[in-house]
Amino acid sequence: MRIISGEARGRTLFAPNGQDTRPTSDKIRGSLFNILNGCIEDAEVLDLFGGTGALALEALSRGAARAVISDSSRAAVECIRRNAENVLKDSLKERALILKTDYRSAITNVAGRRFDLVFLDPPYRMLETYADAISRLERQGSLSSDAIIIAERRHDALVEYPEEFEIYDTRVYGETAIDFLRRRQ
Repeated sequence: MRIISGEARGRTLFAPNGQDTRPTSDKIRGSLFNILNGCIEDAEVLDLFGGTGALALEALSRGAARAVISDSSRAAVECIRRNAENVLKDSLKERALILKTDYRSAITNVAGRRFDLVFLDPPYRMLETYADAISRLERQGSLSSDAIIIAERRHDALVEYPEEFEIYDTRVYGETAIDFLRRRQ
């Protein structure tokens, strides 16, 4: 894995050993960021199930202002830190906050911040997590008025989202589907 574009283009990304982390492939990440192209510059990013940190770090490489990346796995957080140091170099402390915590605590920890892009890529078995995370962020006021939520899921999973949000695009890549959500108009 590597950073695909932007100021850190070509820098290597590492993944933790084992089956607990399911990194988004370079191909899917490239397609995803092509879709998000006009929404990245100066964005505030939240990645609640960071894994390798690839999604948030790609956004930072492409011009996002800052990112919060969380994961509950110690191995994943160590990997995220290693990748962030490699990608961000001296700007790490100013541009990225890495949290070792579950998504609920991460949301509580970011109270007072507003995010433009939110990446949700929980373990596929955690179907209720998508709606719960979005609802918590919304109740807390942590989503900007035009926030985009990017939810990665198994292509055949039936995921329910809060009714205040609509899927405005879905892309399927083999076994993986990406839903793009925003507030209903």
